[in-house]
Amino acid sequence: MTTVHVPLGGRAYDVLIGAGLLEQSGAWIAERLHPQKALIITDANIWKHGYADTVMQSLENQGVSAEYFTLYPGEEHKTLASYEEILNACAAFELSNSDVLIALGGGVVGDLTGFAAATYRRGIRFVQMPTTLLAAVDSSVGGKTGLNLTAGKNLAGAFWQPSLVICDPNTHATLPPEETANGIAECLKYGVLFDEPLFAELERGGGIAQAQIARCIELKRDVVIHDERDTGARRLLNLGHTLGHAIEQVSGYEIAHGAAVGIGMAMVSKAFCPAIYNRLCAALVKNQLPMQCNYSVPELFAALSQDKKRAGDEITIVVPLQIGKCELRTMQLRALNALLEERV
Repeated sequence: MTTVHVPLGGRAYDVLIGAGLLEQSGAWIAERLHPQKALIITDANIWKHGYADTVMQSLENQGVSAEYFTLYPGEEHKTLASYEEILNACAAFELSNSDVLIALGGGVVGDLTGFAAATYRRGIRFVQMPTTLLAAVDSSVGGKTGLNLTAGKNLAGAFWQPSLVICDPNTHATLPPEETANGIAECLKYGVLFDEPLFAELERGGGIAQAQIARCIELKRDVVIHDERDTGARRLLNLGHTLGHAIEQVSGYEIAHGAAVGIGMAMVSKAFCPAIYNRLCAALVKNQLPMQCNYSVPELFAALSQDKKRAGDEITIVVPLQIGKCELRTMQLRALNALLEERV
């Protein structure tokens, strides 16, 4: 097992990474958090693999009363309605502030459960148990929670750190290939941002090892501890996301998050750093990821109007300078639009 510590003072927590941790999760949660009750939030895709039953049994073996609540899967269900369902499930199970919510699933489950934890009884503890590679290396760490509105992605939310993260790579074995690829897109992002050797390992294809998962989590941890509230350097983690979120929204979320981020990285590299464009595209293709979409720049800019990183007529984007080094750049929207239309 690998442990990555996230030192945030009174909000510090550990990320545990290791095969077989699902079966041991009850012991870890009981030892670290001492709850009387735990409500597991999952979705129908996760439930069919029996993961919720495994975690519930593990908790009950430690004397923790446990139940689970199942959401509809998919980004289209990351809504106020699903959030309300979780809150009502918490109330029905009579969770107290000494109990815990458990997010067992991918990024949608984690974001919704974390937002519910941040707001139910004005804040209770929660545990992230990511079952997808993408959630393991990205959304389960750092405390960003939230949901989508009709106007755009992640427009409602809160910063609420988990009390513990338990990542069992065995759950990745049941992922369809395209979902594994989505996770690798986020791993490639960390390589482009901070770690050329990591990128070099991933661009060869062939999947991802536990050590690489831990490395991605360490890189995100290092950013989060210096900018927990996303006001400075943490915005670097949005590489590929400005255009990626627009691609997701325009596609009606038919293009998954990881694939959209990969396309976004390709577009921004082509516009600002052509020297890395071919290498990045080759890495995407090697990992079964798309390098382009069929949407025009004007279509994507219509969706950008609601992006959280927009301030008036300006938007801050992440610009790659080379593999392993990027910078934040604030631009006029019209200038960015013109640049992309000219070069992409």
